[in-house]
Amino acid sequence: MTTYHAPHFDPTVDEIATLKQLEMGEVITLPHALKDHVSGRLLEWGFITKGSGGELAITASGRQLIRRQNN
Repeated sequence: MTTYHAPHFDPTVDEIATLKQLEMGEVITLPHALKDHVSGRLLEWGFITKGSGGELAITASGRQLIRRQNN
């Protein structure tokens, strides 16, 4: 089964806030992300990655998305 992706990603306010937290160096682990309902779309679209210990990290494309939103 293939996951459908819209042709363009429009982030929610919560998704932008999560990316900004990660960019500022806040550590978000998978259990914490589940508790705070962090969007799985960020992972699916490649804006964040999941490390071996379950910690989330922002990617270069995630940083670009933040910059586009701030302009």
